[in-house]
Order: sequence, then structure tokens, then C-alpha cells
Amino acid sequence: MNKNKAVLEMCPNFYRIINYEYFEEDVVTGKLIKIYEDFIFKADIKDEEEAQMVKKIDYVLGKYIDDNLFRRKMQKEIFNVKVSKTYKNMLFAIVANIIAIFNHYEQDTTRSIYIARWI
Repeated sequence: MNKNKAVLEMCPNFYRIINYEYFEEDVVTGKLIKIYEDFIFKADIKDEEEAQMVKKIDYVLGKYIDDNLFRRKMQKEIFNVKVSKTYKNMLFAIVANIIAIFNHYEQDTTRSIYIARWI
């Protein structure tokens, strides 16, 4: 099977992400979509870790499009990402940081529900 077809099968949100319309002034969204596109087509999907990252970044950017709160948090937090120049694969490190921002957001927004018992 063609590698691109296999990647697209792993990314159900691909066309929504690529065709997402954003304001011209929104540089962050344009860069995130470019990073997404570069990463999924350069990733080695035979490597299980990279295949999982492809699926996760697809999910994260799908959430980025759907969730305004997450979009605002990502646009603030992405400027705090620091990647050392000594990394062999800078794109891999940036995607890992994007996923980490999402995981942090998910932990902050999900809350424990306590059911009080009324007497």
C-alpha cells in the first residue's frame, strides 16, 4: 500500500485540518497546520512510537479546530516551547511539545465530580 494512503487512513481529521479556514493574521494556526502536514508525511509509520504520534497529533489538531478554549491556550503556550538545536529531529520534538500542551490542557479542564449525599 502507498505510504501516503496508509498515513491518511491513520488521520481521520486530515481534510478538516488542511481545509480549515483561519484569519490571515493568525500565524500560529498556519504554522501548526504546516507542522502537522510535514510531520505526518515524514513520519515512519512502521515505527510504533511515530505511528502513535501521528494519530495523536491528528486528534490534537482536530481538537484545536473544534475547541476555542484549547485554541487560545495553544496560541499562548506554543511561544513558551523551547527546543534545543542539538536534537536530530526538530520536527519530532516540536510535535511532542504540542502533544504535551494538549495533555496539560486536558488535565486542567477535566475535573473530578463529587456527588454529595443528601440526608
